[in-house]
Amino acid sequence: MDLRVGQKYSLKKKVGGGSFGEIYYAENVDNNEKVAVKLEAVYTRPSQIANEKKLYTLMAGGAGIPKVYWSGREGDYNVLVMELLGDSLEDCFNKCKRKLSLKTVLMITLQLLSRIEYIHSKGYLHRDIKPENFLVGLRNNANVIYAIDFGISSRYIDFKTHQHIEYREGRPMTGTARYASINTHIGIEPSRRDDLEAIAYMIIYLLKGSLPWQNVKAATKKDKYDAILQKKLDTPSDVLCAGIPREFKFFLDDIRRLDFTDTPHYSLYREIFKDLFVREGFCYDDKYDWCNLALQSSSSLNHILQAPKQVSQLQKSAIDIISDNSRNKNVRRVKMSQYISTPAVKPATRIQTLI
Repeated sequence: MDLRVGQKYSLKKKVGGGSFGEIYYAENVDNNEKVAVKLEAVYTRPSQIANEKKLYTLMAGGAGIPKVYWSGREGDYNVLVMELLGDSLEDCFNKCKRKLSLKTVLMITLQLLSRIEYIHSKGYLHRDIKPENFLVGLRNNANVIYAIDFGISSRYIDFKTHQHIEYREGRPMTGTARYASINTHIGIEPSRRDDLEAIAYMIIYLLKGSLPWQNVKAATKKDKYDAILQKKLDTPSDVLCAGIPREFKFFLDDIRRLDFTDTPHYSLYREIFKDLFVREGFCYDDKYDWCNLALQSSSSLNHILQAPKQVSQLQKSAIDIISDNSRNKNVRRVKMSQYISTPAVKPATRIQTLI
């Protein structure tokens, strides 16, 4: 049975899912364009798809922001049809035996800093920074890192006053505990500094292969979160960043000094990482570690393109509703000399143009 949404997007295979709903690989029957489709039950409150659609529309045209082709309701489901992307950074990390080279991590970091600065420039926080929420592009955009999953994003600029939201305590933790900032753990309202602290944990994870608070065992989720927080508090930045370039420690320390309403030093962070990249003698050639793997050409995309052998339960429950519906419609700066004594070399033009 041909299951369609938006009249022309034919669902082919489930490629992901969670408490929010499910994600499918699909095709535009008019031009055979490959797309990704998110399905969410209409009774979901708050609707993550509605929030995502709003954010994608607001940020449309920004580098590393996926395109949205269609959104709406089909039967009992909210639907979001988006640009099809490649593997997540977590997938790439796993393919590379759970450790990435300094060169690759620096190229990723420069793009992440630009993505989060752009998101913040629109008045929003991401609030769920993790490798799973950054995907590599496909074909001509295979060198681009895309930010996705804005389902729990929120404004840090008040709609009415156009001022920074107020400092509050006693807030529930948002995001993913492994990468969450210390302030988020202890219930302080998230602000821009928290997205940056999460990025710091994420790039250290990708470079070192793990974080000290991974695999914490506890009887309850609250106990686990408390144990992760305690481990973060007990791990000084010099210990966390032992064995990797000192720029990473500087980055984390500077972020942790920011006040609630402070603008992060985005340009400074990019500058120190660019200088490190050049001093290491790296070439910005878009060759990430995973590009060197055998059988790269037959990775996840080709797997996605295979015809499904089974239909998921959500798909089964949606088939009649959506198929009938389709028929009815006819189908943030300081002197560098204070930190790095080595004279800075002008970064390669390729770095400037990409990020």
